[in-house]
Amino acid sequence: FSNTNDAPSADCDECSLVVQGGALRTYPFDPAIDSVEVLLRTDGRPLNARIELLQGPNNNKQVIELYAEDGTDRPFFCVLNTPGSGNVVRIMN
Repeated sequence: FSNTNDAPSADCDECSLVVQGGALRTYPFDPAIDSVEVLLRTDGRPLNARIELLQGPNNNKQVIELYAEDGTDRPFFCVLNTPGSGNVVRIMN
């Protein structure tokens, strides 16, 4: 993992998945994972998504709601810190 978080890593591009409009995807992961990269882009259409980070059963979820006119010209990328156990990332497109 690099120290600069302004662009997706090669692993992020290799592991990309298609999430169709109206879909909900849930990604649980191992407690040993300290952070996850999220990259959302489209094929030129508007990007309208909601990203939720759930950390354990008793914590409030963290939410990112985003919209971009063109998901190719303006893709969204972030690194979410995920210390501890019980972490889940949900993406709604």
